Amino acid sequence: MDLHALEQFLVVARLEHLSRAAGELRVAQPSLSRTIARLEAELGAPLFDRAGRLRLNEAGRLFRDHVERSLGELEAGRRAVADAARDGVGGVRLASETFLTITGPLAAFKDAHPDVDVDLRQMPASDMHRALHAREVDLCVASQPIPADGLAGVRLHDEPVWLAAPPGHPLASRARVGVAELRTEPFVIARPGHWQRRLLDRLFAGHDLTPRIVCEGDEPAALAGLVSAGIGLTLVPAMARGADVSAPCAWVGIDDPGCRRTLTLHRVAGGRLSAAARLMHTTLATWPWHPAGDAQR
Repeated sequence: MDLHALEQFLVVARLEHLSRAAGELRVAQPSLSRTIARLEAELGAPLFDRAGRLRLNEAGRLFRDHVERSLGELEAGRRAVADAARDGVGGVRLASETFLTITGPLAAFKDAHPDVDVDLRQMPASDMHRALHAREVDLCVASQPIPADGLAGVRLHDEPVWLAAPPGHPLASRARVGVAELRTEPFVIARPGHWQRRLLDRLFAGHDLTPRIVCEGDEPAALAGLVSAGIGLTLVPAMARGADVSAPCAWVGIDDPGCRRTLTLHRVAGGRLSAAARLMHTTLATWPWHPAGDAQR
């Protein structure tokens, strides 16, 4: 099979839209349509349902998974040769939902290995499984579960998540609060898909409630400022309590054992990592995530 055609198929499979895929690939749509048709003829089965809008069908999903793994292995081979040409060290590509969490180990890594290239990708957890198998990244740090098939994971850190309230808020003087008590409170929170939003939705769903969200955004680090301004409440991991945050907030415990965040480091199980990726894996896995005085309630 033509590798170029397989790469084009993956873009069409991801977007499920021929004209948008053609635009991203910078090819003419009729040419892309012919490429997909030839691929389907070679396989002897349609890969897409074409009733209404284009949809990847069961055969297409099965083929996509194999193509991602196959092209990922080819990319891994290309990088292995490149690493060998650089005395076997190479670079490392690391994805994370947020970089605020991993700035400490990243600084230590660069201090210890200044000549290693580090390529950082900010990525939602929902994209990590695919990106790892496609060899787009070597390692991923996720704050929420991702599909485990074909992956190896190391738990890095587990911590409580706190409620952040504006100074002077009726809850600001409380040590702990129940989820049901928050049913009418306004929340400022990250968009759907981010771990903070998924945790908030899960906590409220456990009490047959829906959170009252007055602001959702793409900058979780800016939420403390909105809380301090009195716009609403938010969820903040315990790790952030030691951060230098200019916006003052009150920290309140939430009476729910599931109100926690677990950081996990993922890689492809059995896959070959470059020397640089192995060094990064070791740095993250051995980092002191629980410094002295950290609240682990």
